[in-house]
Formats: sequence, C-alpha cells, structure tokens
Amino acid sequence: MSVLVVGSVALDTVETPFGSVTEVLGGSAVYFAAATSLYTKVNLVGVVGTDFPAEHIRFLAERGVDTRGLAVVEGQTFRWVGCYDYEQNITQTLDTRLNVFADFHPTLPPGYEGSELVFLANIDPDLQYEVLSQVSGARLRVVDTMNFWIRGKGESLSRTISAVDIVIMDESEVRLLARSQNVIAAAKSILEMGPRAVIIKRGEYGALMVSDTDYFVAPAYPVAQVKDPTGAGDSFAGGLLGYLDQAKEITPQALRKAIVHGTIVASFTIADFSIDGLRSLRRADIAHRYREFKRFTHFDDKESTS
Repeated sequence: MSVLVVGSVALDTVETPFGSVTEVLGGSAVYFAAATSLYTKVNLVGVVGTDFPAEHIRFLAERGVDTRGLAVVEGQTFRWVGCYDYEQNITQTLDTRLNVFADFHPTLPPGYEGSELVFLANIDPDLQYEVLSQVSGARLRVVDTMNFWIRGKGESLSRTISAVDIVIMDESEVRLLARSQNVIAAAKSILEMGPRAVIIKRGEYGALMVSDTDYFVAPAYPVAQVKDPTGAGDSFAGGLLGYLDQAKEITPQALRKAIVHGTIVASFTIADFSIDGLRSLRRADIAHRYREFKRFTHFDDKESTS
C-alpha cells in the first residue's frame, strides 16, 4: 500500500539554545515523508524552486519516496526562519517567504489517486479540500492545520474537517477552533463537525486522542536533550500513518499503537537539527524504543490488600 502527503517543502534557518543551521531541508511534507518512509511507500506532492538542492531530492528518492508529485518551477523555494527559547517556552517566526509555494495548487500524478492513506499537512484548507476531491477512495484521510488558517479561513477549514477521518492539532489550536478552554470539550465539539477522532499534540507531554467512544493518552518518549523541535508534529503524523499502513488495519487498537509509534519517531526528530535525526534511523531503533516505552508506561493493576 502507500501513503500520500501534500504539504510544504522548504529550506529552514533555525536557531535554538543548542546551535543554529542555515537553509537546511525542511517543510511539513519532508518531515512526514522521512518518517513514513521507514514503514511504507510514500507519494509526495509539493513544489520547490529551481534553487532547490538536487541532493535533497536524491535523499527522498533513496528513502523510497515517490517524488513525481514534487514540482520544480522557476523561482525561489519556500523559506522559513525561526528561533526557539526553551527557558520561556517560546517559538518565534522571524521570517517567512512563500516564494513559489504562494502559487501552489496540488496536482496528483497518475497512480497517486489510489493512495489508501492521505495526510493533508498544514497548508491552505481550500487546497486540502482540492486534494480530497482527488482521493475519494482513500481508507483514511487525516488533516493538520494551524492558528493562521483557523483565524483566517475558518469556514474553509470547517468544510475540510467535515470531509476527513482524523484531525491532528496542538492544544492551543483545538481550543481556538472550538472556542473552548477545556481541551476535552473542545475536541468533542470538533468531532461534531464530522471526523471520527481528534488527536491533540501536547509537545513534551505526548498526545491525546478523543473519539466519540474512546480516549487514549500517550506520554512523550523521554529524551534528555531537545536540539530542534521543528518538524516534530509532522514526523509524529508520519510515524502514525506509516504504522497504520504497514499494519493494514485501522482499528481502535491499531490507532493506539500508531500514536505510540508517532511519539517515538518524533523523539528522534527533536534530537537533532532538520531531518538529521531521521536520516540514519532504522526500524530496529524504533522497535527498541517501542519496547522501552511499554516498560516505562506499564503498571500493575492489582489492587493492594494492605
């Protein structure tokens, strides 16, 4: 089977308390594809300019990512510049230059429409909806978004959410969209729009899934140092959908395991800048942390008689 991702491909400049990098490989589609390709085949749709380094496309191809959907057009690639202050827990965007991404309209190459799992990364909800009309046979459709689209294109976003199976957002975005300070109440409100589940990214505290019939809470895998949190959410989604595609089932139990895989993959992403934490990652490394995760979270449910 295969997973389709539609999103940004970028060159990022990032500064954190542990160092800085300039114009490194980034973008939501890239982080997602780098993670998902550890599990299954990935079909990527995005756009870059003629200045985009060929070595980055080779990396994706070597990871088994189908890049026929990555358009190369005249102009400059999307750039993002940001910095992180861990002491004050602040993320600051210093510069965003959309460049060729400003005119991006996703077109699926032949064969992509048969992708069974679809991830609509954080892009204009109108574009996300355009993709949904091209993958009507998908078994699972997942959407991510951000505050910018919630505030600026709320009606379009609601239409897209009503047409997907799972929504992935962070806590502030869930509260903003539902206009509720209580995360559970907010997630329930989003479920009323149509999706089957809402998965809430909670950063260093893990993830929370809310559905009509179930809750699931997964802590983050504990790491000693976070060098660069950029792309953590997209690689989380990549681990999640990659596992589901490999498992060949989308059951409540499989979804719980998929969320754990997502948190584990994200734990490797944040340990280095750009996608360097994923470059040499192997499934054996993920399996090792998965076993550790089970041990970390296990508790004896026998009641004490004392």
